[in-house]
Amino acid sequence: MRCIFVVALSIAPAIAFGANFDVVLRNGVICDGTGSPCKPGGIAIRADKIAKTGDVSSDRGRIDVDVHGQVIAPGFINLMSGPDALFADGRGLSDLLQGVTLEIFGEGESMGPINEKMRAEWLRSQSDIKFDVPWHTLNEGLETLVKHGISPNVASFIGAATPRVYVLGRANRAPTPAELNQMRDLVAKGMQDGALGIASALIYAPGNYAKTDELIALSEVAAKYHGIYISHMRNEGDHELEAIDELLTIARQAKIPAEIYHLKVSGAKNWSHLPEVIRKVEAARAEGLKITADMYTYPAGATGLDAAMPPWVQEGGLEEWRKRLQDPSIRKRVKEEMLHSDKYDNLLAAAGTPDKVLLVGFRSEKLKPLTGKTLGEVARMRHTSPEDTAMDLVVEDDSRIETVYFLMSEDNIRKQIVLPWVSFGADAEPEGIDGVFLKSSTHPRTFGNFARVYARYVRDDKLLSVTEAVRKMTSLPASNLGIANRGLLRQGYFADIAVFDPATIQDHATFEKPRQLATGVSEVFVNGVEVVHDGKHTGAKPGRVVKRER
Repeated sequence: MRCIFVVALSIAPAIAFGANFDVVLRNGVICDGTGSPCKPGGIAIRADKIAKTGDVSSDRGRIDVDVHGQVIAPGFINLMSGPDALFADGRGLSDLLQGVTLEIFGEGESMGPINEKMRAEWLRSQSDIKFDVPWHTLNEGLETLVKHGISPNVASFIGAATPRVYVLGRANRAPTPAELNQMRDLVAKGMQDGALGIASALIYAPGNYAKTDELIALSEVAAKYHGIYISHMRNEGDHELEAIDELLTIARQAKIPAEIYHLKVSGAKNWSHLPEVIRKVEAARAEGLKITADMYTYPAGATGLDAAMPPWVQEGGLEEWRKRLQDPSIRKRVKEEMLHSDKYDNLLAAAGTPDKVLLVGFRSEKLKPLTGKTLGEVARMRHTSPEDTAMDLVVEDDSRIETVYFLMSEDNIRKQIVLPWVSFGADAEPEGIDGVFLKSSTHPRTFGNFARVYARYVRDDKLLSVTEAVRKMTSLPASNLGIANRGLLRQGYFADIAVFDPATIQDHATFEKPRQLATGVSEVFVNGVEVVHDGKHTGAKPGRVVKRER
């Protein structure tokens, strides 16, 4: 049985009882995040910082926990997350119970800067989760979320499309020099407020309207503030090698570190390209460029039906997209390109069959019964082609429809996971298990991405050591992102800590039943506050905005 001693919360009684720290975790195995061998020992916390590591046998805490040989690690970092679910449930249970203490936002579009037109568009597009959008800047958005009450810490990139929409709307054209300067000024303000850098999503409208020179211009501003460029590249399938070349060009010309979001090779015919993908990245690293990547640990991705349709039909936003899909001549052209064009990263084509496209999130109550069915099943139910069905569903649901695409090979996942420059991002927001979350399904990575690394690839397959897995979830991403005083168990660092049993940690989420919490993480601390105790949420919400080191 684990022994837990909680003494009085005020300072004077604590001293009377002999407590010299706020928290002591004892009899653990310290994996400090550096990649060095794990060592027996404990951690002492005072206020929000780590005060001592190693031998704590003579120390006492107001909260004093014997972890009985479990791993004590820095809290994990989810490199690819989002804010909306935290407005619905600030606990962030799906990630928190895997040991995640920091959520990173901003892929493609970010919480700010926004103008009144963007605010109205955001409110109109909300589905099951609804909240007000009173802020203007990225930092104001993050602070609004913190005031709402959240358990994990949060940080964000500036979405590369956000200053574009602020200045140009959703038009598919290049900015004028004056407009580009406006966009650069918005990036500078976001970087001054502590954003991590610039994040692009180049298969989605309006992000894919940006040419390489525009991305370089914005990245140059981020580089002045020691930020990074991170990208969902323009192609992850048939033209992935060219997309990597674009990322490397941006890194070279803007003189900025660059990261590949959710590294993968999509489409069975392209799976054999992974060695060349790795070679390109490692050659750039050898050249001196700071190139890294992150990944999720499943053979399927999740996005929307927009990723099955050509970008041009989506110009102007959802309302214009839906109007075009109701024009017979335009539908004919869209269908033809969905079937035959390789000019865009068509995830329906990459999946190979509509039966490998799972529909998981609808806005319309009328269509919610289709949740969990494949696009192929719905097409057969409706006696229409998969392409027509996809277009009809977008029109009927007034949304892009949340969708899971089975695209990747397990063998490639195993090859990627051991690369020393690859960390982890769930590509999912931290969700709950009740209330509004029961109105839709999700991808199992939402509930299992981090636990799965330890359960499957460390314990079962022995591809990684516990030490290396911890490094990839803590100090590696913190260092890449320029986040100071987090990601390591070191005196003076913030006390973001996860305690887990590597022998029992387990993901339970499946594609059939994704909303199942992971187990095996017993204690989690965020900024020195216990948010998970004995595998259960404590009710605490001490999350803060984390900013890039200047």
